[in-house]
Amino acid sequence: MRPEWIASTRFDLGLIIGPPVAAVLLVLALPSMRAVETPGWGWLIFVVFVDVAHVYSSLYRTYFEPDEFARRRLFYLATPLACFLGGVALYSVGSTVFWRVLAYVAVFHFIRQQYGFVMVYRHRAGERSTSSALVDKCAIYAAMVYPLALWHRDPSSRNFEWFMEGDFVQLPDWVATGAVVFYAASLLLFAARQVQVFAHTRTVNWGKIGIVGSTAAVWYVGIALLDSDFAFTVTNVVAHGVPYMALVWLYGRRRWAGNPSWRGAIHRPAGVGLFVGLLFALAYAEEGLWELFVWQEHAEVFLGMALNFEVPSWVLTILVPLFTVPQATHYILDARIWKFDGSNPNLRYCLFLEGAAPAAANDS
Repeated sequence: MRPEWIASTRFDLGLIIGPPVAAVLLVLALPSMRAVETPGWGWLIFVVFVDVAHVYSSLYRTYFEPDEFARRRLFYLATPLACFLGGVALYSVGSTVFWRVLAYVAVFHFIRQQYGFVMVYRHRAGERSTSSALVDKCAIYAAMVYPLALWHRDPSSRNFEWFMEGDFVQLPDWVATGAVVFYAASLLLFAARQVQVFAHTRTVNWGKIGIVGSTAAVWYVGIALLDSDFAFTVTNVVAHGVPYMALVWLYGRRRWAGNPSWRGAIHRPAGVGLFVGLLFALAYAEEGLWELFVWQEHAEVFLGMALNFEVPSWVLTILVPLFTVPQATHYILDARIWKFDGSNPNLRYCLFLEGAAPAAANDS
């Protein structure tokens, strides 16, 4: 295993860096993937079975891991409740307020995940330079902030939204102008820094470079270059969902290695189908509820089920925040469970096989 990879060249290129690159090439190569609207089959595959499914993969790392759940029991119990109550409060103010807040929290989550992957690759390679960390941070943020700034110049003119029409506010043109300067300077500085490091050490952190490069490609092509809901959906959710599920599976593979329980079974290569199958089932069930009570846009994907009456607004004030609890909880959990600050004692071993192996896992 080379030090710039988390697991191996094949694993990292195939499941972490490769998916966003493949998504970009797919939408550039096939005109059908640049449709103005996302077709039903595309929505099922990419939104339900990738984006929504990856939300539930956090369960394997938290609620389904007995020792971890016991260690942070109050946090894991209080978080969903707080998300629900906060959601009800926001939705009571107005549905636009609710979706706008959720959209910006989601954007921040997407940005932080890519930054998190950069930090994982820095830890893997043993990079500790403060100045290098700042350069890396600016590069990964710039790769996403610039396309977002372009989007915010006139959100209503786009053929795509984050969640729903009107969830992004319009910003003055000078924001995008400043963002392009930040974008160009940060990526050029990042490239120069990698050349400098290679000149001094003859080493290249391909994992980190791959994350920055693929992220820049995904966000520029999906948001700035193409005005397509389908292209935005494909590039956005594949780059975000697939690597996350792969990382969770890798963690579980090493955490539960040799364990005879169901956790050990689904984290073996032969059990990948069960690992993703449960996620698909949960995602499909959740989206079925959304379709039945809220959106009513993809009945054909859910065996044509539909209500013959309009759901009262006061009921939606309860149901919409309730249905978003898994998503909002995932955002909060994700900010805690991948930190290398000592708060996750098994993390370095389960990702890098460094340090002492964790104590025998409680599989009750």
